[in-house]
Amino acid sequence: MKQISWEDYGSLKSFFKCQPYGLCSYSLPSLIVWSNHVFQTSYTQENGRVIIANDCRHRPEDSHLLLPLLPEGLPGPEELAALAARTGYHRYESVPEDYLDRTGWDRVSRYFAITAHPEYDDYIYLTDDLSRLKGNRYARKRNLLHQFDRNYLAVGRVAAGSITPAVVPECLVCLEKWCAIKKCDVDQDLDMACEKKAAINALLHLDKLEMRSLFIRIDGEVCAFCISSHLGPDMGVMNFEKALPHIRGLYQYLDNECAKTLFPGYRYINKESDMGLPALAESKNSYHPVRKIRAYRLECK
Repeated sequence: MKQISWEDYGSLKSFFKCQPYGLCSYSLPSLIVWSNHVFQTSYTQENGRVIIANDCRHRPEDSHLLLPLLPEGLPGPEELAALAARTGYHRYESVPEDYLDRTGWDRVSRYFAITAHPEYDDYIYLTDDLSRLKGNRYARKRNLLHQFDRNYLAVGRVAAGSITPAVVPECLVCLEKWCAIKKCDVDQDLDMACEKKAAINALLHLDKLEMRSLFIRIDGEVCAFCISSHLGPDMGVMNFEKALPHIRGLYQYLDNECAKTLFPGYRYINKESDMGLPALAESKNSYHPVRKIRAYRLECK
């Protein structure tokens, strides 16, 4: 296994272009930027397939594999069990529900104990819904957008664009402000602290990882940004979306602009999981996902 880095993007991206899994864990840029001091992502190429492992330094028992990427088709549970035995890992994480449906729950359960992992279920939206915000269910979102328009856009206080290297330092300052409010750094092993490090990695390697981005500047200061990546032929991922919360309507404006500008050609937007955080779950549900992709854990029997 080799530790993954941005330098591996070019050699691996062909494996991920049409990969069959809908969970955001299988976005190649996401795998690269989330490899950190808590979970270190490694990979190897073997017989035309890519094998991916996440090693937890502080809790070795949480180390695990992801489903391997094959040139075509899905790996059978027999193959997964043999791979786990050979590599010394006893668990697969981020196993999407449709893998179990297509492979057969009974067939998988002969080799693995199957456990739901709801805090890592991904929220899926229609790009058209988030870009147009039509209908009564989005009335509150449109009202906040109108307020933002009146207070900021209409009076020329807003500038926006793709994040260039010159804008990255301003986005890093914005991220620090956001994290100070959200207390990201209280525990360096928690999800939010890891997310901060992943966002920094993404900002520093946007072009190398072919990630799309948008920043919002108000009164000369970057107050919001978002970063997206490719997941599948009809789905992109909203990897990071940060807006300073004291500016009314800013998050709604950012979200709407991201849907319009970062996802051309994608029918669906994957906005990742809520990590088991009630406030985040409430926010994601308020945008009315068309479905959730359920995440499961497979433990070797």
